[in-house]
Amino acid sequence: MKRTYLGEFEELVLLTVAVLEGEAYGVILLHELIAQTGRSLRLNQVHSALQRLEDKGMLSSEMGEPTAERGGRRKRLFKVSAYGIRTLEEIQAVRSSLWNRIKQPKTDPSL
Repeated sequence: MKRTYLGEFEELVLLTVAVLEGEAYGVILLHELIAQTGRSLRLNQVHSALQRLEDKGMLSSEMGEPTAERGGRRKRLFKVSAYGIRTLEEIQAVRSSLWNRIKQPKTDPSL
C-alpha cells in the first residue's frame, strides 16, 4: 500500500480522534485540540482535516443518534481505521528513532 504522509495538524487530529475512542465529532475535537495545543483554531479547520483524513482512508464516520441538546440534530462521529492506526504507529516509530539518536546534552557544572 502506498504510504500517505500527514501534515502536523492532520496528525494531531488523527491522534485526538484515537484518544476520544468513538466519541469524536467536530466541536469536541476543536475543544480538545485547543486544550492540548493552546492554539487558536476554528471549527472549519477541524472539519477540513477530518474530511481529508476520511478521504485518505484513515478515518471512518457515521451519524450518531439525534440529541435534545442539538435540537434533534445528529452528530457525525469519527473513528480511526486500521490504516489510520498503522500510519500513527509508523509516525511514532520514526519520531522515536530520531529522538533516540539525539545525543544527551552534557550538563554544565557552572549552571
